[in-house]
Amino acid sequence: MRILLTNDDGVHAPGLKVLESIARQLSDDIWIVAPAEEQSGAGHSLTLSHPLRVRKHGERHFSVTGTPTDAVMLALGEIMDEKPDLILSGVNRGANLGDDVTYSGTVSAAVEGSLAGIRSIALSQVTARENMGNAVPFAAAEHWGADVIRKLVDMPFAKRTLINVNFPALAAADVKGIRVARQGFHDYSRGSIVKGRDPRGFRYYWFGLQAVEHTPGRESDLEAIADGYIAVTPLHLELTHYPSMDALAERFAD
Repeated sequence: MRILLTNDDGVHAPGLKVLESIARQLSDDIWIVAPAEEQSGAGHSLTLSHPLRVRKHGERHFSVTGTPTDAVMLALGEIMDEKPDLILSGVNRGANLGDDVTYSGTVSAAVEGSLAGIRSIALSQVTARENMGNAVPFAAAEHWGADVIRKLVDMPFAKRTLINVNFPALAAADVKGIRVARQGFHDYSRGSIVKGRDPRGFRYYWFGLQAVEHTPGRESDLEAIADGYIAVTPLHLELTHYPSMDALAERFAD
C-alpha cells in the first residue's frame, strides 16, 4: 500500500514525524510531501499569485513552498510516479473539531485527496490547553493511530468523502475507546484580535487564540472528545442545503 503523508504544520513539525511512525506500521511505501512552513488555518486555499518551489529532503521526502492543498496537488500531479492508495494528513497540533474543519489546512489536504478519488484521512491531536507550541504530547495519537487507520483502510469510502479523526488530550491508557460521531459546532467567543505596533510604528493585527465555549451536542465529535474517546467523523463535500431549494426556486420563479 502506497501512502502519502502531508500536514499543515510544516514539513519539520513533530506531528508529521508521529504520522510517519504510524504509517510505517502499515506500509513501507511512504511518501512525504508537506508545506515548507506552517500553514495552520490555510483551509482549502490554493496558491495562484506566485510560483511554488519543491525541495527534496531525502528519498520520497519533499516540501512545497505553499499550502496543504498545493502540497497534495503537486504530490499527485508531479512528484509521485503513481497515485497513492491512501492519503494521511496530520497529525495536527491541536483539535479539528466542529466548525474547525472549515478553517483547517489539515482537513483540507484530505479534502483535496478525496476530490482526486483517493481514500483520505485527517488526524489531529487535541491539546489540554492552548499555546503549548511543540510541547504538545502526541501519546494518544501515537498509540492509537495505526489501529484506527487499520479499521478504515479496507472499507469503501463514498465518493467525495473523507474521515476526520481527533485524539483526546489524554494519556494513551486513559483513552476510553473509539466513537463514531457527527460534526458538532463550537460556540465561539468572537473578537480575539491582538493589536500592536511594529518597530516602525505601524499598526498590526494578529488573530489570537481565545477560549472557546464548547456546547457538545448529542453524539457530536465535541462530545466524544469531552467524554475521553477518539472521535471518528465522516465528512462529505456536498454543501447544498436541500431544504432551502424549493423556497429559493419560488423566489426566482417567473
